[in-house]
Amino acid sequence: MIPTEQAPPVFGRAREFVAPAMRTAVGRLSAEMRPVAEYHFGWADADGRATGGGGGKGVRPALAILSAEAVGADAVIGIPGGVSVELVHNFSLIHDDVIDGDVERRHRPTVWATFGIGRAVIVGDALLVLAQQILLDPAGTLQLDRVADGDASRRAAARIADSTAAMIAGQALDVAFEMLPTVDVAGCLAMEGGKTGALLGCAAAIGAELAGAPSEHVAALDRFGYELGLAFQAVDDLLGIWGDPARTGKPAWSDLRSHKKTFPVAAALAAGGAGAAELAALLATPSLSDVQVARMAALVEQAGGREAATEEATRRLGAALVAIDSPFFVAAAQAELAEVARFVIEREF
Repeated sequence: MIPTEQAPPVFGRAREFVAPAMRTAVGRLSAEMRPVAEYHFGWADADGRATGGGGGKGVRPALAILSAEAVGADAVIGIPGGVSVELVHNFSLIHDDVIDGDVERRHRPTVWATFGIGRAVIVGDALLVLAQQILLDPAGTLQLDRVADGDASRRAAARIADSTAAMIAGQALDVAFEMLPTVDVAGCLAMEGGKTGALLGCAAAIGAELAGAPSEHVAALDRFGYELGLAFQAVDDLLGIWGDPARTGKPAWSDLRSHKKTFPVAAALAAGGAGAAELAALLATPSLSDVQVARMAALVEQAGGREAATEEATRRLGAALVAIDSPFFVAAAQAELAEVARFVIEREF
């Protein structure tokens, strides 16, 4: 959860729309899977007891709601899109934790570390399927009175399917990069565009798609989300190396421990010289000590990787804001989209 005083107001408003629908959606899972999903979302502890938590930043549902409002539709039209995108995102988180061997997320044990790899994989799969079911039958699955027409819902389902395919391709590149000695900046951006940009683009466009907005306006919102996704990922890359574990919920230097070739690392390797050579050698070392990981972080910073990632986040933020600089979009929603975008690159968690 984002501390209330730090979150843009739209996060709370979007949560009021989307949170009840999320619980309705998860309630459709079988008795074997539902408790695991509820644990992952922070609604229950490992024994099934209700908690006061609610995991995640809520960026994607907020974008889905705002994209409907940006084209003049009521926020409720974006609810199925917000739920669907959030389910896809959490499917990827559960599977990512398995792939990376991460034992902590959001300041508590991950799903696989708590319930085992098998159950984690199955629940992740279930969330992915549920995301499609919601868009294909929003009235039935979410028990909503007002939903988009059938054609708009099908277009939204196709959009999320394409975005999910791009995200999975990006994740496959991310895993493949761990086995390569070096990765260039262009390759890193291609990976991150799929891994993060595609789904955020979908989130920022899906409400407008459900509202039946003209294709050029949906495309502009998608571009906004895609560029924001690259800014989001650049910040995540910074936090993955230099983030405060008390804020991020992940161990210090977590990305370096996993040999991830994130943007700061790719930029540092591209700088060349003795520091880049030493960094490449450390990245090729199978098991790293804390001293070696700390040295890697220092090398990345000395080679300009930290500064390059910060500049990339700022540049992508500018590109995102340009994408929605149009008199067509409702001014209030446009302003809130910009507020969310700025929050994304200023966050520390």
